[in-house]
Amino acid sequence: MQTADVVIIGGGIVGSSIAYHLGAAGCTDVLVIERETAQGKGSTGKSMGGVRAQFSTPVNIQMSLYSISFYSSFDERLGHPAGYRPQGYLFCATDQKHLASLQTNYQKQLALGLKDVQLITADEIRTRFPQLQADDIVGGSFCPSDGFVDPYSAMIGFMTWASEHGARLWKNTRVTEIRFDDQGAAVVVTPRGNVSTRNVVNCAGAWAAEIAEMVGLDLPVEPLRRMLVPTEAFDQFPHSAPMIIDMSNGFHFRPEGLGFLLAWNDPEETPGYKTDFDAAFIEKILTRAAERVPMFENLAVNPKRAWAGLYEMTPDHHPIMGPAPGVPGFFLANGFSGHGVMHAPATGKILSDLILTGKTDLVDTSLLGLSRFAEGRMIEETAVL
Repeated sequence: MQTADVVIIGGGIVGSSIAYHLGAAGCTDVLVIERETAQGKGSTGKSMGGVRAQFSTPVNIQMSLYSISFYSSFDERLGHPAGYRPQGYLFCATDQKHLASLQTNYQKQLALGLKDVQLITADEIRTRFPQLQADDIVGGSFCPSDGFVDPYSAMIGFMTWASEHGARLWKNTRVTEIRFDDQGAAVVVTPRGNVSTRNVVNCAGAWAAEIAEMVGLDLPVEPLRRMLVPTEAFDQFPHSAPMIIDMSNGFHFRPEGLGFLLAWNDPEETPGYKTDFDAAFIEKILTRAAERVPMFENLAVNPKRAWAGLYEMTPDHHPIMGPAPGVPGFFLANGFSGHGVMHAPATGKILSDLILTGKTDLVDTSLLGLSRFAEGRMIEETAVL
């Protein structure tokens, strides 16, 4: 039987970041088990790649502050590119309620150390982006250090560094069983052989509930399809633009290649492992795009280039992180609800701290424990895209 100090189930960006952070802290006997033939075939490779600190809850803001700072120095720190582009996020409020929530969030963000976030007026938004249909915009918030990363490249950077420092990656390998004894020792069963370890981390993304079930846990994480539509080349809107969010309906877009990447959370979407792209979505999203940016009426879209991925949703849109109650040695890093890429660096740091020392200074992890759902301690995040 093989052994490892830590077994990580799931080789996406979260699992790869945990492997990196463990290695950077001196724990190099790490095995990452990935069920696909290549990394990034789950949610990581289908992500929009946005990173932002403009959230409404302290724990999300704190995780973003660590993660964005990490991404800004990723290339020199790891010797691999993450593709971080600090072009900002611009939230456009179209009613007083949304504007008030931006103002409240702004105060929280400042208090927690986000130095460059700013409230901006409707006139400033109109001046900066005259292409927007902005008659109904009443104000907004902008943070220039928010931006985008290349999720696949960052994942490969994390895993390559970890592998160069002793971690092992098993691809095309499914975990079929996990057995824990009363002393916290575990055997992870795979077709490639069994692995003895004292620490198992569930990083299985949208499939995390299946892994949790192997140790008798009911994990409230369910898959939800999100579809993204890249446009063909379009040069009539500035490619230096930030991620622009229309708060009236949640439509948002950012520059991507020679065109733009369009996103919108369809409220009619239902949970399930649906990874096919629905062509009917294109008309829905283009309608909203043209309403906010009239010149987007002329956008060309090739349906064959559009794609669908899975968010891993929790009931309160916050991750479930830390040791699993009643299963010593089993750790959770699940349910990021669309924020897995942006919070992967912080998650790696937090889980590495918890595994190696039993505590972390980065966030109050008691807020993120699995028990919060049974105890009615859910966290409300208002800034969800």
